[in-house]
Amino acid sequence: MKIDKIETMARKLGRPFRVLIVDDEPDILNVFKEFCEITDSVSVELSANGLDAMGKIEKNNYDLVTMDLVMPEMAGVEAVAKIRETKPHLPIIIITGNATDRLVNQAGLKGADALLYKPVLLDEFVEEVAAALQRNLNGMNMV
Repeated sequence: MKIDKIETMARKLGRPFRVLIVDDEPDILNVFKEFCEITDSVSVELSANGLDAMGKIEKNNYDLVTMDLVMPEMAGVEAVAKIRETKPHLPIIIITGNATDRLVNQAGLKGADALLYKPVLLDEFVEEVAAALQRNLNGMNMV
């Protein structure tokens, strides 16, 4: 598992990584929050839909967003497109359980960096989070 890699990158950064998890299912939010909180090198905020997430993203600087695709208020595809307009370099991992191939394709075209299908295993989640955070650090020239 890549926990030690995330911890090393956070030490280099000088602070915990800030992750926003967006999903309309409370149980899913809590599972991904618990996944992230296996290390003190990640600080987590939660959002239940794309509209709420956009408000948080406009006010805060996150290092990574995980986004469900099918949600009320504002779907993930629309949220990804809006994030790309305001924060083009913010890594976004799509995590979906019931999206159609068309929606998944749209999310990729709108700028998602990676895709995971539910149910997501802890190792798989940590691996993808570590890779996305590494890409973010590379973009900030902090490698």
